[in-house]
Amino acid sequence: MSQALSGPPYRGRFAPSPTGLLHAGSLVAALASWLDARAHRGRWLVRIEDHDQGRCVPGADQAILGQLQTLGLVPDEPPVWQSRREPLYAAALLRLVDGGWAYGCDCTRKSIAEALAAQAQQKARHGELVYPGTCRHRRLSPAQARAWRLLSTADLAGTQDLTLSWQDRRLGAQRQNLTEAVGDFVLRRADGLWAYQLCVVVDDAEQGITDVVRGEDLADNTPRQLRLQQLLGLPSLRYLHTPLVLGANGEKLSKQNGARPLDLDQPLATLQHAAAALGLPDLPGATMADWLAAAVRAWASQGLRRPSLMA
Repeated sequence: MSQALSGPPYRGRFAPSPTGLLHAGSLVAALASWLDARAHRGRWLVRIEDHDQGRCVPGADQAILGQLQTLGLVPDEPPVWQSRREPLYAAALLRLVDGGWAYGCDCTRKSIAEALAAQAQQKARHGELVYPGTCRHRRLSPAQARAWRLLSTADLAGTQDLTLSWQDRRLGAQRQNLTEAVGDFVLRRADGLWAYQLCVVVDDAEQGITDVVRGEDLADNTPRQLRLQQLLGLPSLRYLHTPLVLGANGEKLSKQNGARPLDLDQPLATLQHAAAALGLPDLPGATMADWLAAAVRAWASQGLRRPSLMA
C-alpha cells in the first residue's frame, strides 16, 4: 500500500453527470478514483453533477448508483447532488464579485466573434471563442448582466497575464497561460445555470476532497479550477488524469457518440476490461471482491507519486 503523507487524510470522489448510464469510458474514471482511494486507505465519495437539469435523464442518477453498487464500487458516504447546493455557488460568486475578480457580462456569441474579428483574432478553443474582455471594466449591474465571468489575469486591472503551473500525477509537469488560452471564463451562464468550473471547486472544498482522479479530457480544466481555489482561499488538490477510452471513430468514447451502457451481466469481466484500459495487468480473483483487492494492490504498486498538498 502507498504510505499516507502528512496533511489531511485522503478523500477522493467520482462525479458523474446523469445524462445517461455509465459506459466503458466513465467506468475507467470511476474505477481509477476508487482504486486510488483504497490504495491510500482513504475515503471515496460519489457526487451527482446534475446542475444542468435540462441535460439530465430522469432516473439516471439512481441507475448510476445501482451500476456502481453492482460493480462493488460503493461510496463511503451518502452521495450528494449538485442541484441541491445552489446557495453554496451563489455565496462563492458573491465573494468573487465583492473582491473585484468577477464581473457581469452582456455579450452574445455573435458579439464576441465580432470583437475578435475586429482584433484580427478568430481563435477558438475546443469550439469556444476565447473571450476578448469586452465587459471587464463596464461595471454592469446584476440586472444588466447576462452572465458572470472571472478575470483571467494576475491583476485586477487586467494588464498582467496569468500563468499557472501544476504537477499531474500521471501527465507530469503542466503549465498554461490562462489569459491567452482561456480568457475570462464564465461562472454563471446567461440562462442562469452555474458553470461547471465554479460548481466543482466549491463542491470539492465543501466535501474536503484532497485528490481528484478523472479522465484526461478534463486536464485542461485544472488551471481554471486552481485559480478559483486561489481566489476563494480554498485548499489546493492533487490531480491525476487517466487515459481516455476511444470509440471506433478515434474520438473519446461518450454518450454523445453512441457509447453503450455497461454490460452488468458479467460485472467482473466489465471491471477487468476497465482495468486493462488503465494499464493494469491480468489479475487473479475468483470473486469480484478478491479481484478488487488484487486491483488495489496492483494500483498501489504503480508508484504514482502524490506530491505534498499546499494549503
